[in-house]
Amino acid sequence: MSMFAHLRIGFFLTTSVILLPVLAQVGLAVDNSEKADPGSDEEEMTVDRSKLSEAELKKELSDLQYYVTCQDGTEPPFQNEYWDNKKPGIYVDVISGRPLFSSVDKYKSGSGWPSFTRPLDAEEVEEKVDRKLGMVRTEVRSKTSDAHLGHVFDDGPRPTGLRYCVNSASLRFIPVEKLEVEGYGEYLELFEKEKQK
Repeated sequence: MSMFAHLRIGFFLTTSVILLPVLAQVGLAVDNSEKADPGSDEEEMTVDRSKLSEAELKKELSDLQYYVTCQDGTEPPFQNEYWDNKKPGIYVDVISGRPLFSSVDKYKSGSGWPSFTRPLDAEEVEEKVDRKLGMVRTEVRSKTSDAHLGHVFDDGPRPTGLRYCVNSASLRFIPVEKLEVEGYGEYLELFEKEKQK
């Protein structure tokens, strides 16, 4: 074999050793960019924390989220994330990610907390008698995570006459445009129907 042929083979092998890892990294980057939603924050994706211990939940949730969901607390009215949110989408349990309420059933109650006429999934919202604060109220909790959500009252508008008064800290809002990418595509139909009204 000629010296020129040896040099060509040597050059090819050297180039391959240098370029293959680089090409592999570029390939991985392309794969990841296709899987991820551009501009999405991985932390915002649905995470089921319902099987975490109290200590783990305390670490995963903000102080306010933990206080509301795990210690049956109440956030301040008019100073919470969703009380005045008018965007279309659904509200899921901040712990389990299970769908709880929809903007279709949200209304301005004047209470300073997000208010809904009905749950999105009635089986996921449980009612319990609450005798704290010297009064009898109906507490609402998430079935999967047992998170405290808020209370339900019978002073709401039609058609149900109910007001689900819910703490923003117990919820995570998913706008319509992110329903598919976050695994809630089945609820898109709800908003299509709303547009047709």
